[in-house]
Amino acid sequence: MRNKKIWSFLLFFGLIMMLFLAACSSDEQGSEGNNEEGNNEEGTNEESGEPKVLIFGRGGDSVSLDPIAVTDGESFKVTQNVFETLVNFGEQDTTINPGLAKEWTVSDDGLTYTFMLEEGVKFHDGTDFNAEAVVANFDRWSSGTADKYYYYKSMFGGFGDEEGHVIESVTADDEFTVTFKLKRPQAPFLKNIAMSPFGMGSPTAFEAAGDAFGDEPVGTGPFKFVEWKRNDSITIEKFEDYWQEGFPKLDRVVFRAIPDNSARLNALLTGEIDLADGVNPSDGASIEGDAALQLFERPSMNVGYLGLTNTRPPFDNVLVRQAMNHAIDKQAIVDAFFEGRAEVAVNPMPPSISGYNDQIEGYDYDPERAKELLAEAGLPDGFEMELWAMPVPRPYMPDGMKVAEVMQKNLADVGITAEIVSFEWATYLEKARNGEADAFMLGWTGDNGDADNFLYVLLDGDNIGSNNYTYYDNEELHELLIAAQSEVDENTRNELYMQAQEIIHEDAPWVPLAHSTPLLAGKAELTGFTPHPTGSDKLHTVDFE
Repeated sequence: MRNKKIWSFLLFFGLIMMLFLAACSSDEQGSEGNNEEGNNEEGTNEESGEPKVLIFGRGGDSVSLDPIAVTDGESFKVTQNVFETLVNFGEQDTTINPGLAKEWTVSDDGLTYTFMLEEGVKFHDGTDFNAEAVVANFDRWSSGTADKYYYYKSMFGGFGDEEGHVIESVTADDEFTVTFKLKRPQAPFLKNIAMSPFGMGSPTAFEAAGDAFGDEPVGTGPFKFVEWKRNDSITIEKFEDYWQEGFPKLDRVVFRAIPDNSARLNALLTGEIDLADGVNPSDGASIEGDAALQLFERPSMNVGYLGLTNTRPPFDNVLVRQAMNHAIDKQAIVDAFFEGRAEVAVNPMPPSISGYNDQIEGYDYDPERAKELLAEAGLPDGFEMELWAMPVPRPYMPDGMKVAEVMQKNLADVGITAEIVSFEWATYLEKARNGEADAFMLGWTGDNGDADNFLYVLLDGDNIGSNNYTYYDNEELHELLIAAQSEVDENTRNELYMQAQEIIHEDAPWVPLAHSTPLLAGKAELTGFTPHPTGSDKLHTVDFE
């Protein structure tokens, strides 16, 4: 009996010890991993040891993953996390901070910028990041063409030996020092090179890939490219050799294209995705009232507009363009589709940008005045046209097709018959850029917080065929914008930009529609996500509680 009791005690004690050791082992494994609990289908549970995966639902697919070759936000949404720039913007503003360059100096005359680079940085393919890599990237871009590298011309005035090209030379002084010499001062130069298009690519990769680099991108960012399923998803994963210790927090990010806003929000509600952009303003209140979700407001720095191709009759007549501005009820559009999260646009840049001219009065909604202007233009019975509607929701326009229908009715009221047409997103952009549209809906989210990034980039003759889709060209405006670029005194720059907006208002190349506050929604347990006003969000700090 005694022996049986002893054996029973020993057996019970052994079982207790086994459970204790198993618990210790589980705790140790959990602390060694970097996984935290989450709810998406990929799994983010710390105890399971599965990777932390963020599923990011967005309105459309990327055009290319070579940042210099695109202008669309859906492409930059991905490339911002694969590539890095010499200098960075602030967390929620466009102040200039160190990036791949840890410090820099600027000569007194504003013509020489010398950057001291971070050491020990690797591209995803193992290539060293150094001064020669910076030179190789700028050599690649500066030898391009306007129809290939749209942003380079827009920000630096041209290519190679062209007269307007601002950059005279880029040289490697030593392994980690690079110097830029400019032909003339360019006030927004640091802001320009902080923009997403100027992310540093691996010279080894882009020299080998050529034009296919956008299909297999290689940068220095916290995430490296894994897979692209066209019109479905793009996957990037943690770069284990990333130079900033402790980042990224996530193991993988999957960008899923879900064009319909309601379907995208439903995917968030059912747990298929963790984060959604392009949230309808009408859904904002319900998201705020849902304890399982959180609502994010992106700081507003955008404009949505109807572009009028100035070289296509009858939009080559300023009276017709002014008539279009009077014909469209912009306030009704803002009231119907933005739920108080937008304001009617007057100028081509938002009031938050320094140099905004608040003395300009917008074209009021006045159908009778629109008819008078059409009659003055020799079109008393109106005309027929195509009205291009965006096929995807954008931050500055949550539902392009429905807004187009409102404008179609407005135009019919003044005798203009507008046929609504659309195309797949990449095709839409290409055809509009080529001047094939009569009138097209589009918009712009500022890249660097400078007036130059709106007025010069979108409306100067230098940028016809790149970001100036309207083919609008005014020499007086051009001279003002170049003078403003070259002026270092902020007050003088602002005066020049105010004059520029007066010219643009009179010439009416656009119908400015709205400046919006874009909304995003995410799961309540999502942490570290900070929407940036440029629309390109860095995800290296994102985590799950």
